[in-house]
Amino acid sequence: MERSLSVSMGGGFDDTSKFDDDGRPKRTGTVLTTSAHIITAVIGSGVLSLAWATAQLGWIAGPVALVAFSVITWFTSLLLADCYRAPDGSRNYTYMDAVRSHLGGMKVQLCGIAQYSNLVGITIGYAITTSISMVAIKRSNCFHKHGHAAGCHESNNPFIIIFGIFQIILSQIPNFHKLSFLSLIAAVMSFAYSFIGLGLSIAKIANDGVSGNTSLTGTRIGKELSGTDKMWNTFSALGDIAFAYAFSTVLIEIQDTLKSHPRENQYMKRASCIGISVSTIFYMLCGLIGYAAFGNKAPGNFLTGFGFYEPFWLVDFANVCIVVHLVGAYQVFCQPIFAFVEGWSKQKWPESKFITREYMINLSPLGLFPFSFYRLVWRTAYVILTTILAMLFPFFNDFVGLLGAASFWPLTVYFPIQMYIAQARIPKYSFTWIWLKILSLVCLIISLLAAAGSVQGLIKSLQKFQLFKSES
Repeated sequence: MERSLSVSMGGGFDDTSKFDDDGRPKRTGTVLTTSAHIITAVIGSGVLSLAWATAQLGWIAGPVALVAFSVITWFTSLLLADCYRAPDGSRNYTYMDAVRSHLGGMKVQLCGIAQYSNLVGITIGYAITTSISMVAIKRSNCFHKHGHAAGCHESNNPFIIIFGIFQIILSQIPNFHKLSFLSLIAAVMSFAYSFIGLGLSIAKIANDGVSGNTSLTGTRIGKELSGTDKMWNTFSALGDIAFAYAFSTVLIEIQDTLKSHPRENQYMKRASCIGISVSTIFYMLCGLIGYAAFGNKAPGNFLTGFGFYEPFWLVDFANVCIVVHLVGAYQVFCQPIFAFVEGWSKQKWPESKFITREYMINLSPLGLFPFSFYRLVWRTAYVILTTILAMLFPFFNDFVGLLGAASFWPLTVYFPIQMYIAQARIPKYSFTWIWLKILSLVCLIISLLAAAGSVQGLIKSLQKFQLFKSES
């Protein structure tokens, strides 16, 4: 079926060396490009809230939570890498395909609901975060010009719309295989703003010393913080950290970009190790040094919460890097959604020329790009929808925490463990089966607590919220 797509414009067949064994265009991904995809997916807006999350947990629980989430994510990514190939040796192109081939039944539908609702949520979250960084650039310049006492309030909505316009254009990139250049740029940007935030925190510590407002247990209960609020903030912080490691939803899709060879899983494990190790180092540094610099008053977003005012040009550059990175990261998380809807549409209406017809456009020096009117219409509609939803729910920390809580257990822990148990035929009630189930149960409890904290925070934010009037 897919081999027929290789028919050339001249009526003959393209060189079969341009196609893999499944009839799809030859995959060209390497450990480097795959690691870049992972870093782009992992080091996103989550890094910006880690100083706040550490402030809620303190010097003991903060580092422990960061390391624990990192180890769990790394371990389950190894299990997922082995699930790229189905038991019969065929490829799984998506996370849902992997669940279908290894587990089947109702678990496929549950996985689809969890994965794609999470991906939609992440793209909305990235639109929110990008607009906050755009606003921060204007506010930084305003503070520099008029002083730190100036109001300098700006609406996020115009910037969310600008972000949406850019994404409409970029969403016409046909698939993951054409995203390598965008992921490499985005990965460089993520390093840049992480280094800048880290450097500014170190400079603040060098100038003012380690904040005296830190403790082993984080924020203190008192007049400004009740015991109940402390509990909810702690749960929400766990959700923020979970969100920071949310990349399992696109791991199979990323693995599908690797060059075809019998050891895709080994190369993917190497790339996952590189990507998660690099991300964890940055997370630990940004979270702990950010907490040391700001103490228990650490802002929810340490580059836009204006813990930093000067040098204003460096703060501006860091926020520009965030914007560029999230423009690329949005596409990394959108592509599985696009592939799912377009694949389903072609199966549902195979005779529809509007859905199936593609035109090859030469975009030198990028080469030939397939263009489809159906892709143009539906992807544009998707971006418009997420843009509107981002304008409706502009709550950074609570939204990030809820996304992390909702996705961490089912997608990062439960399904990878279940697929591994099925694939390896691990006997029920054996030692390995028991400890894997215990791990899954503990992560479920953490996810439920994190979700509760984030929902409570959203309820408080909504009580003060005015529709379409978000300001920073």
